[in-house]
Amino acid sequence: MKTMNETQLKELENDLDTIRDQVISDLGERDARYIRRIVRLHRSLEIGGRVLMPFGFIPPVFLAATTALGISKIIENMEIGHNVMHGQYDWMNDPSLHSQTYEWDTVCTGDSWRRTHNYEHHTYTNIIGKDRDYGYALLRLSDDDKWKPAHTLQFINYILLSVFFQWGVGLHELESERIRRREISVREKIPFLKDFFRKGGRQAFKDYVFFPLVTFPVAPVVLAGNIGANLIRNLWSSTVIFCGHFTQDAETFTEEECEGESKGHWYLRQLTGSSNFTGGKWVHLLSGHLSYQIEHHVFPDLPAHRYPELSEKVQAVCEKHGIPYNTGTFAKQYSTVLKRIFGYSLPDRMRNRLLPEFSNRALS
Repeated sequence: MKTMNETQLKELENDLDTIRDQVISDLGERDARYIRRIVRLHRSLEIGGRVLMPFGFIPPVFLAATTALGISKIIENMEIGHNVMHGQYDWMNDPSLHSQTYEWDTVCTGDSWRRTHNYEHHTYTNIIGKDRDYGYALLRLSDDDKWKPAHTLQFINYILLSVFFQWGVGLHELESERIRRREISVREKIPFLKDFFRKGGRQAFKDYVFFPLVTFPVAPVVLAGNIGANLIRNLWSSTVIFCGHFTQDAETFTEEECEGESKGHWYLRQLTGSSNFTGGKWVHLLSGHLSYQIEHHVFPDLPAHRYPELSEKVQAVCEKHGIPYNTGTFAKQYSTVLKRIFGYSLPDRMRNRLLPEFSNRALS
């Protein structure tokens, strides 16, 4: 991470606080109209997908219904649920869009997400040993984890995590790695597991039992379509999140270098530990505007649809302070994610020889 003295960090803090204050003072009807329009879009796609699904025995209709339902789930999870639960629309005083009461259409409970993501991840972003989102306790993505033979299979783990992403996120708070190390017991996690099985059971019943049963003559078609929609959502969501955190140039940090950090230092860590990717308006919408992950990590509680206009201002601040701004095409960023996952599955010597960009020297 770039070294900055306290005076420089304070100046960085002031620059970014100024951007934040400008947006807060401008929040209003424009933002309310936007999120309500997105909610209507999500509901229209979901209703359209559900209505078309029983006619899915016609292949083009099946494709349209599954795609509509999958996109509906993506929008609800990424642009609505994730952003609402960050408090981006709390100022509206709308109970249906409030961070502390919103419950989204996925296995992970809202309360668990607020604990593991809003607090743990955004407070300790990319601090190895503190941010459990870094690798999700399944993937070795830096030299901070010592290589083991089991890591050679981590690309399989990555594929499985992507396919079943909502279940992986839902179980994240279980802290299975700490259970394996006997730092905590399963008994301590019983309250969490009760909530997980209650929410997961409802989600599975809705998509895999209820809707197929009410369309019984074509239940297999509806079941297949619902599975396909969830798969579309899982693969896209996991890819967006990985591109925001695990690219080649996204930095990691030690607990020691972040001990007692100032707000300016926290800002610096968010800027250097995150990655953006470029794309059109629909790409940004379907990513929940996490295509602007840098802006999201710096301003997690500002309405995400504002990130494109904030990007130029944040880039100017980075240029002023000599801080790299990690962005690129979706293909470029995703390719470095795959290289990172593959590279750290290899023994260190082999990785340094085959992928020198991920060698200890290159990353230091």
